[in-house]
Amino acid sequence: MVLPIPLFDYTLWILFSLFVGIALALDLGLLTKITSMIRFRTKQSEIMHKENKEEQKKVNEYKDVDSNLTNLEARVSDRVSQDITTKDIPKTKDDYQDESHKSNTFKHALHWTIVWISLAIVFAGIIYFMQGYENALLFLTGYAIEKSLSMDNMFVFLIVFSSLGIPYAYQHRVLMVGIISAIGMRIVLILAGISLLETFHWMVYVFGGLLLFTAIRMLVEKKEKKIEIEKNIAVRILKKFLPITTDLHENKFLIKKTNLDKITTFATPMLVALIIIEATDLVFALDSIPAILAITTDTFIVITSNLFAILGLRSLYFLLAGMMDKFYYLKPGLAAILAFVGIKIIISDYFKIPLPVSISIIFGILAVVVILSMLRSKNIKKEQSIG
Repeated sequence: MVLPIPLFDYTLWILFSLFVGIALALDLGLLTKITSMIRFRTKQSEIMHKENKEEQKKVNEYKDVDSNLTNLEARVSDRVSQDITTKDIPKTKDDYQDESHKSNTFKHALHWTIVWISLAIVFAGIIYFMQGYENALLFLTGYAIEKSLSMDNMFVFLIVFSSLGIPYAYQHRVLMVGIISAIGMRIVLILAGISLLETFHWMVYVFGGLLLFTAIRMLVEKKEKKIEIEKNIAVRILKKFLPITTDLHENKFLIKKTNLDKITTFATPMLVALIIIEATDLVFALDSIPAILAITTDTFIVITSNLFAILGLRSLYFLLAGMMDKFYYLKPGLAAILAFVGIKIIISDYFKIPLPVSISIIFGILAVVVILSMLRSKNIKKEQSIG
């Protein structure tokens, strides 16, 4: 018995939510933190119960009940701090703030980059069995476009963190919050873009022109511009609501300071970095979303492929952060992809490029970028060794 398409779509949304929800909770260490909290509370309860029994026998020896309770709490607190060791509470990513943190983060990033890419491929297989070959190929094409374009975001991440002096140990927190909040923004932009294309057909030419303009801009801009924090529009808007402190306070986004009995809330460099990254992602979304909409306007395909690519971006950044300068031909490659997609959408009314051809061209461009970058890196190493 063949199930109706609406039920297929409904099932796929459920599967997508499960895939993303479980994987994201594991990637961000939420389950580990919850487990640690439960174990801590359980241990605390056991010690409190034990102390209560011991203190019950001596309760008559204390004349001051308040003093008795104070001593009990102090003793329980000491026992908890002694008994709850690093063996009882597994370390999370937040615990590493030295050089070993970078090593552990790299391993975690490698593991989760593989997991996120694998999940996307598995999900494409599910789409293939439930919706057919064409939709599965559309999903993979959208995923490949968004994944490749998101590489450009990483240069911005590096510039922002270096400009604000955000330590490696705290960067993951900024990206975690930034990527989660970017999800909601992307969904709104995708729905708005699809609505525009369905209502005004001439918008395809606007989107195509925007992609061509972005491609030309990428080729013209040889280097990433250094971000001038004071002149950044997002930072200037933030200053209208909150004063900004230049001092880091661990991984906190906001801090409170007291001056003449007045409590003032300050934004830390962590929040400034988050605001800049969010504003930058909005700009990148205006490039990447039209690129995917040039391939398909299927809401399910566009949203799922886009979000799968974004959710794996944090791990990919920590995996490639130390070698971003080795992607010598990334900019020209991304410009070529945007130019191709822009031309594809502009001529779509007159000539439709077959989907298999489109995805072959996109993956071909990415392959050329990687190969040429590897060859240049190899040549530079040879020259340095000879010199």
